[in-house]
Amino acid sequence: MTLLSSFGERLNVVVVGATGGIGGAFVDLLEASDRVERVFAFSRSGQSRPGHKIVRGIIDYNSEETIVAAAQRVATWGPCQLVVVATGFLHDGQGEGPEKSFRSLTAESLSTSFQVNTIGPALVARQFLPLLSRDSKAVFAALSARVGSISDNRLGGWYGYRASKAALNMTIKSLAIELSRNRPQTICVGLHPGTVDTALSKPFQSGVAADALFEPLAAAERLLTVVDCLTPDHSGQTFAWDGSPIPF
Repeated sequence: MTLLSSFGERLNVVVVGATGGIGGAFVDLLEASDRVERVFAFSRSGQSRPGHKIVRGIIDYNSEETIVAAAQRVATWGPCQLVVVATGFLHDGQGEGPEKSFRSLTAESLSTSFQVNTIGPALVARQFLPLLSRDSKAVFAALSARVGSISDNRLGGWYGYRASKAALNMTIKSLAIELSRNRPQTICVGLHPGTVDTALSKPFQSGVAADALFEPLAAAERLLTVVDCLTPDHSGQTFAWDGSPIPF
């Protein structure tokens, strides 16, 4: 398997959310790639698995200082070619889960959704976009979700998750427009992994067909394949795991 063939060699890549199901799979695949020289694996605990290419560190969305410090650390190693934000919040595993009705809305749950799904990735972009290579293909990608599409919303519910992912999509679009002015080779996209067998989706897998429930490693591989096919014309969009664009 050849990943990231549209990029150069000796790549520096960043994964935020490296201890999650999909984030950990990204780290595994990227470390195994001959094209990748170094994987910066960031998480709240800083305890991503060890590896000879892996540089571990802490990014906690509740502490902007950790994002700044992480970017400063990466900057000492030279430009990056790929930044993947693999974080997301749907539920805390307690209570009723994602909101089924407006009657379930609380300031606390909405705040958490936006902090993890929108604000955190935006602050990562603020610090890490300047570190992306200017003279070759470079990609900033954040995990989004099909349910963040306003035009695709036919069921309602899941207010905080839907709204915060829609806000992430808008952030990605704005970033792409700004980047196109002075970094024409930098691509900024959202990625929808499908339903992946992780703790986030576990309570909602009963109605998912077996062939539509992906293992984390397979999901990460599909998403990296999508990233490999991206060109600057794709910047600002959100793509599903099969490469199909998702409308806003």
